[in-house]
Amino acid sequence: MPTFADLGVPSSLVALLAERGISDPTPIQTATLPDSLAGRDVLGRGRTGSGKTFAFLLPLVARLQASGRTPSPKAPRALVMAPTRELVGQIKESLDPLAKAAGLSVMTVFGGVGQGPQVQGLRRGTDIVLACPGRLEDLIGQGHCDLGRIEITVLDEADHMADLGFLPGVRRIMDRTPRQGQRMLFSATLDNGVDVLVKRFLTDPRRHEADSAQSPVSTMAHHVLHVQREQRLPVLVDLTSAPGRTVVFTRTKHGAKALARQLNKNGVPSVDLHGNLSQGARTRNLEAFHSGRATTLVATDIAARGIHVDDVALVVHADPPVEHKAYLHRSGRTARAGNDGTVVTLMTDDQVRDVRALTRAAGIKPTTTRVDGPAHPVLVSLAPGERVRVEGGLELEVPTSAPARSGGSGGPGGAGGGGGRRRRRGGSGSGSGSGQGGSGQGRGQARSGGAKQSGPKQSAPAGGQAARGGRGGAPRRTSGGSGGSGGHSAASFSGRR
Repeated sequence: MPTFADLGVPSSLVALLAERGISDPTPIQTATLPDSLAGRDVLGRGRTGSGKTFAFLLPLVARLQASGRTPSPKAPRALVMAPTRELVGQIKESLDPLAKAAGLSVMTVFGGVGQGPQVQGLRRGTDIVLACPGRLEDLIGQGHCDLGRIEITVLDEADHMADLGFLPGVRRIMDRTPRQGQRMLFSATLDNGVDVLVKRFLTDPRRHEADSAQSPVSTMAHHVLHVQREQRLPVLVDLTSAPGRTVVFTRTKHGAKALARQLNKNGVPSVDLHGNLSQGARTRNLEAFHSGRATTLVATDIAARGIHVDDVALVVHADPPVEHKAYLHRSGRTARAGNDGTVVTLMTDDQVRDVRALTRAAGIKPTTTRVDGPAHPVLVSLAPGERVRVEGGLELEVPTSAPARSGGSGGPGGAGGGGGRRRRRGGSGSGSGSGQGGSGQGRGQARSGGAKQSGPKQSAPAGGQAARGGRGGAPRRTSGGSGGSGGHSAASFSGRR
């Protein structure tokens, strides 16, 4: 098996990878690096978690360093586009040490935050811009960014950008980059218009496929739990209260927020991640999950591509996704970096036909078990270890005195402003802005910034823990029961029946 050095990666970057414990190239890296380091256009197809990020970051840094040029004000030298803010942030985490060693500057561009710092960074000049298409196009339109000197352009998760409707903007942005520049496109599939991007913008591309979206992952086990609707929450509480990090997916933003709140009320430290959160809330929630203070992350499909935590032991589809690509991308949150992982789909009677079609399209053969409640023995086999709960779950302190940026009045009967702080469970701190029924949780509160997260309350010393990936961080206590008690019905997490 070739090493990074054998593939042509500069020794300085090889040493940095070794410091991070990365010594052997993945199949997609082995396939693409010789061509990308040589400056050729590359089309790389691979599933989530296959190592695509370093497959384009290593040649990007190596070639920028070799060219020796300097950035001009408003005119970056390289552009990487990704569909979500979370994915942009993950790419930056991987890029920062490489860029620092090469003497290259990096900045991010995405919405949900003020554009002032981004404008200032572009004016100073930067080597590499990591961007979401929407905000980047806004800044280009305002005259703050010129792509005329781009040497290398990368599109990551191109199929997801297509799913989100970003391709028209991506095409307009790509039209502004020099035709002679190097272009790399990485995608799990070539449908939904991605093939049009390849034909229009890549010149004689070298095509490589490794760990494709439907290739089996030997370390990933797939299970379907056939449950009654009212048993979904108790079963989820049992699975998520086992040791190890868990990612739970729902179909809608409201479903993610509601389920995170239900899990917290049942003693599972949880946070949510969806499109209604302010950037500050998204960052705080992801940090709580990364640090282990929250042991469960409840997310929507749109957030699936931006989550990268190597030791997620369990992925649960609380709401089965609509189509198989979403299933595969959701499931890719576990069994990463060679680790084992388990994927569980909850299926009710009215979902049997859809789930069977879904798994066939995804190319997997799950083990299906009819489960009558949280005491069923299969749950312990799927999520081994002592079930532990924390009184109140994870509590967040959200400031309520800061002025709302939009929609903050809370509507009729809403609390609106008020002084001091208020504790909230559920992680998001963001409301719909309508403030119905006197809740008054306008969106402005979630965007007020500076929200402080407090850790889970410990009601009793934690018992021993069996390892299932190891939940780090939060102190916990053992709970006697494993069902989702507390009077919480298992209404559809997606807001549907």
